[in-house]
Amino acid sequence: MTDSEGQTDLRLRQAIVELLQRRGPEASICPSDAARAVYGGQDEGWRALMEPARRAARLLVAEGEVEITQGGRRVEPTQARGPIRIRRAR
Repeated sequence: MTDSEGQTDLRLRQAIVELLQRRGPEASICPSDAARAVYGGQDEGWRALMEPARRAARLLVAEGEVEITQGGRRVEPTQARGPIRIRRAR
């Protein structure tokens, strides 16, 4: 991992936490919300940050900060396939 990748991962983790703090306790976000917040551009460049955003969410799960859900139910990060949501750990 390069230094800039490490900085991007850190910014994505911070974005996930901050976005969840701004929403209600039961709310969830999409990894794309964090990718868009970190990318900050008006074009589709945020899409390149989707896998890093999912990776950041997995790290936050390991730290007990968040949960990954599909269909409103918590799933193990290694089992998640397809669209996911991120919410505060319960």
